[in-house]
Amino acid sequence: MSTRVLIADDQEGIRDAFRMVVDAQPDMTVVAEAADGASALSQARHLRPDVVLADIRMPGLDGLELTRRLAGPGVPDPMRVIVVTTFDLDEYVHTALRDGACGYLLKRSGPTLLIEAIRAAMAGDTLISPQITVRLLRRMIPPVPEHRPATEALSEREIEVVRLVAQGRTNAEIATELFISGGTVKNHLANIQRKLAVANRVGIAAWAWASGHVSP
Repeated sequence: MSTRVLIADDQEGIRDAFRMVVDAQPDMTVVAEAADGASALSQARHLRPDVVLADIRMPGLDGLELTRRLAGPGVPDPMRVIVVTTFDLDEYVHTALRDGACGYLLKRSGPTLLIEAIRAAMAGDTLISPQITVRLLRRMIPPVPEHRPATEALSEREIEVVRLVAQGRTNAEIATELFISGGTVKNHLANIQRKLAVANRVGIAAWAWASGHVSP
């Protein structure tokens, strides 16, 4: 089954670029575009896409309110919404995630991370642009925090992956750094999440910082 994507952005050039990236994937297709939040809300409720890519600054209804209405607390059948924006303000990030977003990407992050975010959303995970993740963790983690030990010992290779995740590297960058395939990186991440009992790479990074494997 192809992942059905709705693109909401007030800039036609951005919509065209995202459509090109998404439609180039063999298992993804763009089913609709919207130039404003109201249109995005209407089309999303009518078409029920698998993933909505939402800009923040849009006419009428902004992307944060769109996210809340499609995925926020109390929504009976929430959708997967990934916020894709030029704004990396902490307030926007926290609001988007609080109101149900399953990803927060900066537009400058590039097409590879966009596709990774869509795949992560479909897998029930949350992907945040690495530079935002690192900045937020620096503010979240105290100097000598309490941390939960791993339920199983991590291998040396898994520790290498953990450190790179905590440095904000993408899967593709980790694969290049360690001379392994993207699939192998995903397998390592799945094993690490199980051993650390965390839900996503943000949890992995937090554990790395809290356990002293990476310094702020």
